[in-house]
Amino acid sequence: MHKGKGMKFVGDSRISSERKSSIPKDYSEYPGRTEAFWPNFLLKEWLAGSVFLVGFLSLTIAHPSPLEGMADPTAAGYIPLPDWYFLFLYELLKYNFASGPYILFGILIIPGLAFGGLLLAPFLDNGPGRRPHQRPIAVGMMLLALTSTIWLTYKSASHVDWEQRAEANKPIPPSEEVNIDKDSDGYAIYENNCMSCHGEDMQGTAGPALIGIDQSADEIATIAREGIGSMPADQFTGSDEELQKLADFIVSVNEK
Repeated sequence: MHKGKGMKFVGDSRISSERKSSIPKDYSEYPGRTEAFWPNFLLKEWLAGSVFLVGFLSLTIAHPSPLEGMADPTAAGYIPLPDWYFLFLYELLKYNFASGPYILFGILIIPGLAFGGLLLAPFLDNGPGRRPHQRPIAVGMMLLALTSTIWLTYKSASHVDWEQRAEANKPIPPSEEVNIDKDSDGYAIYENNCMSCHGEDMQGTAGPALIGIDQSADEIATIAREGIGSMPADQFTGSDEELQKLADFIVSVNEK
């Protein structure tokens, strides 16, 4: 026997003497079934996430979220609304089967089953195929969730003037603060008809602020008579002449 033939030297008996290659396996013999996690799969996921992130950031720049004013605990008439990404859950609570005595179904059971189903989708449909028609259960559940979320969000946004209310309740910078002539006839009419909802300084309490609006006198008079949003009609009880003075007063305050 030649010296050293068949002998292997290792420093620790627990360490295998066989060196394993760090190069990922070649999956070309199994097309469409699997691939190396690094870098193939991870690179695809990173690219998809980057495209979504750039699109989302572009959307926020083009259409920023409206900013409301400071929270006022004395504004009993204020109706809070959730952020846009929770509007679909907000709309769900308007249905009879998810509100009133069944409110637990709307806030716990239905959302819990929906999100739980999405988590279980890969285990319910664990076939080897990766094409959509080869994963009918997982793809069907995802399409159902996506369609429901988009539809409920659309229904909620189309029936709620949340953008208009947020615009009306946005904070007023100090540079836009105005001096109100509280000795004028217009302010006296405002005091008798509008102060309880819009505040002494027209900054809003139960109703939105009347500072920083751009409506004309005719539009303001129409709103006072017919109402708008959560404001009911016939809130103004004075004469047509007083209404015109009130509208002109509000416009004059916003022109200063």
